[in-house]
Amino acid sequence: MNLKYDDKDLIPAIVQDFYTGEVLTLAYMNNESLDITINEGRTCFFSRERQELWRKGETSGNTQSVVSISADCDCDALLIKVIKNGPACHTNRESCFHNPIHVDEEKRDFSAATLFELIKNRKAEPADGAYTSYLFEKGLDKILKKVGEETAEVIIAAKNPGKDELIYELSDLAYHALVLMAERGVELSDITAELARRTKK
Repeated sequence: MNLKYDDKDLIPAIVQDFYTGEVLTLAYMNNESLDITINEGRTCFFSRERQELWRKGETSGNTQSVVSISADCDCDALLIKVIKNGPACHTNRESCFHNPIHVDEEKRDFSAATLFELIKNRKAEPADGAYTSYLFEKGLDKILKKVGEETAEVIIAAKNPGKDELIYELSDLAYHALVLMAERGVELSDITAELARRTKK
């Protein structure tokens, strides 16, 4: 395959989370960094600012293991699917794309990832009157108490006829589990990676 590099011998590389599908960053590669990425199995880019190669995570430790690399129809852009070990952005956010410019709230997609980002933001930037911020303020014991309470309510709901109550209580449990994950620094990718590991057995 003949890739089309620009006049600076670079090609844009879109990096995507293999498990969640979230776009993590847009970086650039030259032929050497692409070869390193393929041979080492982890992302290596070319820094346009520093004019040098840089292996993702060489200073932060937030590496990216490569699952696949694909070229687009014109062979002038790459899509790299990775399993990330830590945040992708230098700001310690999971994705570099965290500055919304426009969102159509009626069409906005919901996902566990977007909810989890909101929960983590409530921890980093507490909001007055927000229940999530209240939980973080009260600390781990309060969060664990709520997880325990919601677990008991799920069990009770599961014994009752119908599924509406069970769906409601499972949603409560899932939310509080995400709060616990944020409190203890566990990422969604940690859970998906563990589940993926189990399915390979």
